[in-house]
Amino acid sequence: MTGTRGLGARWRRRRPLRTRLALAASAAVALVAIGVCAAAFAIIHYQMTRQLELNLAQTATQLTQRTRNWGPTPGDASCQYQAVPCIQIVPADPAKDPRKGFTTLPVTDATRQVANGERAAYYSKLTVAGRPVRMYTTRLPGRHEALQVALRSDTVERGVQHAAWALLAVGGAGVLLAAALGYWVSRTGLAPVARLTATAERIAATRDARHRIELPAGSPAREDEITRLATTFNTMLAELEQSVTAQRRLVADASHELRTPLTALRTNAELLARADRLTDAQRDRASAALGRQLREVTTLVNDLIELARDEEPQPLVEQVRPAALLEHAVGAAREHWPEITFTAAIAPSTTELTRPGVPARLARLLSNLLDNAAKFSPPGGPVETELACVQGALELTVRDHGPGIRADDLPHVFDRFYRAESARALPGSGLGLAMARQIARAHGADLTAEQAPGGGALFRLRMPVP
Repeated sequence: MTGTRGLGARWRRRRPLRTRLALAASAAVALVAIGVCAAAFAIIHYQMTRQLELNLAQTATQLTQRTRNWGPTPGDASCQYQAVPCIQIVPADPAKDPRKGFTTLPVTDATRQVANGERAAYYSKLTVAGRPVRMYTTRLPGRHEALQVALRSDTVERGVQHAAWALLAVGGAGVLLAAALGYWVSRTGLAPVARLTATAERIAATRDARHRIELPAGSPAREDEITRLATTFNTMLAELEQSVTAQRRLVADASHELRTPLTALRTNAELLARADRLTDAQRDRASAALGRQLREVTTLVNDLIELARDEEPQPLVEQVRPAALLEHAVGAAREHWPEITFTAAIAPSTTELTRPGVPARLARLLSNLLDNAAKFSPPGGPVETELACVQGALELTVRDHGPGIRADDLPHVFDRFYRAESARALPGSGLGLAMARQIARAHGADLTAEQAPGGGALFRLRMPVP
């Protein structure tokens, strides 16, 4: 049994899904059709037999009055004719049987028991003169005699047989229709899956994520499971296309950004290779430029590595106090930008608040925002930071008083390597704000940029309070 079941399971696994679905649908419909035909045959057989029995009972009731004065009477073979009953009266005492006995209809102990009132009336099947008949045996009221009435049943059997053949034909047609419907259902139901498979194979062959599955037109509320699957697959393809595009753009932008410092590094390295031809001042300038460019390249590569991470390392997550992080970041910015005035307004209700995060990454987020603000602030200009609880969330703002952000630059300030026209002459790679937003999202926070009232740029970081 186990081996047979294993062979069946292997056979099903080797069949295509369309074949298995067609077989399952066909089998289900065929079983229903066969079940309906079997039930209809049983009902027809029961009703026709029941009608014959009712006719026998009514005939026996009518003959009860007519045979009131009759004694034991043997039956004849008249029941071999259609609709003509055989009648036989059997006494309870065999000694009172007619001289010729009972030769047409059988007399058994059950017949004597009915005549004696020891048994209820009953129906039986027998053959008379080569004809199938159905007999009804009942007791005559007030007498120790049984009345036997028999009618031919071949009409009923023939009708049942005709019904069986008709239902067999209907069942066979139902099975064939079930097979056709199963095939149609499998082709129609799996058509979106076939399109999905073809699209996936095309993408695998061409590595082009721009392909999409065609969706049927209609109301979104009437979408079925296959349509939702296709919609989800299209959404996944859109995300994949966006990811691939962003990756290609990142590689292109990184190669562009690295080309300039690498060219400068090569130039200074070749210049230092001929140090015997340079003066001491020229060697010092070349060495300083080489060291500065090495630091820029190192910073750029480190930023690219950090941007390549989508999530923060869980083992480094701990409970941090944003207020303390802000004070530390502002202190470090004051040392790095001595010509800029940094202020920190921390609401008393936020000083002891903690939230899970990676301290080094959150500190990098704050330093990037402060460096960006200082970069665009005029000499001696202030950079204002504020930490407060606003509408159930912890909100940190960083504002400068520089030229601000143009409206056409606002949607792109967090893009990698994006630099506005006013910032292209300033140092930096255009990765600071992109990294800041990535760190914010990894910590479940939201970082936005806007024009500050009265001029300057305002960056707003909203963090949910646990």
